[in-house]
Amino acid sequence: MDSIYAPIFTKITSGQAGAEGPVFTKSGEKLFMVAPEVESEGKPAGQVLHVDLEYKTVEKWCLPVSGEHGGIPAGCQCDKDGNIWIADMRLGLLKVNSEEREEFGQMALKDSTDRPMQGCNDLAFDPSGNLWITAPAGDIAPAEYRRSMEEGFGSIYCYTKAGEMVLLETGFRFCNGIAVTKDGKTLIVAETPVKSLWAYDIEGPGKIANKRLWGKVPGDHDGGPDGIDFDEQGRLLVANWGSGHLEVFSPSGQLVKRVQCPFRNPSNLHFAPGTNTVYVTEHEFHGLWKFDWDCSGQAQYCDLPKESD
Repeated sequence: MDSIYAPIFTKITSGQAGAEGPVFTKSGEKLFMVAPEVESEGKPAGQVLHVDLEYKTVEKWCLPVSGEHGGIPAGCQCDKDGNIWIADMRLGLLKVNSEEREEFGQMALKDSTDRPMQGCNDLAFDPSGNLWITAPAGDIAPAEYRRSMEEGFGSIYCYTKAGEMVLLETGFRFCNGIAVTKDGKTLIVAETPVKSLWAYDIEGPGKIANKRLWGKVPGDHDGGPDGIDFDEQGRLLVANWGSGHLEVFSPSGQLVKRVQCPFRNPSNLHFAPGTNTVYVTEHEFHGLWKFDWDCSGQAQYCDLPKESD
């Protein structure tokens, strides 16, 4: 490993229960995050939040819901049409327009094998517009809420651009962060309790092969890899929950640097489009922070030219 980097972090907000899922819309026009741990009368009532970076304020933007069941939103991505796609631990995969705040669309109740859809945690587009998803929860509501921290029933999916929810693999203990390389050829999946990062070859929409251990985050703490994001040099930044650090891996999966954080439980991270500014959520103060990295982030799907699809 190379070194420890201790940048200056600036706090944007705190007190957002379970702060997670930072995402910018196209060209960095708006920043959203989620508060998955909000409850109402003891039941899930997670929130999607809009962050005003100029004034460092947060407003409740909308509430994921399906019938009488509130959501536990955990991860977000934006497409080229201004839709926010949300991985929700109770409701599965959701979609809502970033301008209209229309009712949430629940994109799948069952997967390609006719199994009930599982609750989702994070998601990432590939350059062609297919959406790769981790699902560490049990069956979506109204089923009883379960998490796969101890029992390995977590799954990964691909929601193809054609609208098919393909079950790729199951048996994970809380599969968590997920990312796709710039060339769209490799999928990385974080498995939190075993502190592992797994790689797969992407062979096409909903098709993966050659699973291998790609990296391990350091530490014997209670936690492990959470949200992940690539920079433009192909290095993977990993929120190592419980360690007080972001871990930086080379394109080949070697740990090359540790970013020291002013909080213990980093949960997710996201580059502001076209910049070297990284926004990080965390679970100690339940906040959103930013710091400057040494290069820009990998371009988001929503900022790629239309012809790349």
